Amino acid sequence: MNATATAPDLAELNGVKFALERMGGGKPMLVLHGGSGSVAKAPFMAKLAERHAIWAPTHPGFHGSPLPEHFDHIDDLAFLYLDLLDAHGLQDVTVMGFSFGGWIAAEMAVKTTARIGRVILVDAVGIKVSDRTTRDIVDIFALHPMEANKLVWHDQTRVPDFSKLSDAEFTAMAKNREGITVYGWEPYLHDPKLARRLHRIKAPTLVIWGENDRLVSADYGRKYASLIPGAKFVGIPQCGHLPQMEQTDAFLKHVTSFAG
Repeated sequence: MNATATAPDLAELNGVKFALERMGGGKPMLVLHGGSGSVAKAPFMAKLAERHAIWAPTHPGFHGSPLPEHFDHIDDLAFLYLDLLDAHGLQDVTVMGFSFGGWIAAEMAVKTTARIGRVILVDAVGIKVSDRTTRDIVDIFALHPMEANKLVWHDQTRVPDFSKLSDAEFTAMAKNREGITVYGWEPYLHDPKLARRLHRIKAPTLVIWGENDRLVSADYGRKYASLIPGAKFVGIPQCGHLPQMEQTDAFLKHVTSFAG
């Protein structure tokens, strides 16, 4: 099936406005971006759209999208996207989330999988796996953005050169960082209760991780998968926090095989 993309719409649900990109055709897939912002224009998305009807929202508060006054918790995003599935009558949806978006996907799935057919978590944050004094996720707010970016990539030649970013790109990056602080400042990038709720996920789940992720380790990912009944863990070698960007072919192979 040929992928066809539409211009981003400004969706509105229960008074909340957010950008929503749709493309492709086939079984629906909800794609939830991470802290670096929308992935709708990334090359791997066009490949996914050859097999799936892609729904790719931009989280309120990211990329300059408006942040509702009452939005201040990860649950606000989880319920927003569950409402999105309800509003459009979507069934058997594959929900895939990257990093921060993986956290949202997990929060959605522990609430209900009535419309969710499969869950794919890619280098997701959201849980606490060690003791209270041990940090599971590198504190990106304590690092210069350039240093944090180095931890994201296994291949250091692919680390973006911030000196070449335009003013618009810098502004978008700052807005995305601001969005992360709204939902993940305290406690830092996790829900203290989520780990004990992951057993509620009734949909088949695939956990994909870059084996060389220095932001959130692969061992963290393995623990994440072990807490979800029947979940499969796949580690991708020579890969950091962004398998979809750094090892695109391997990433797509695992996703398309799992999502059918």
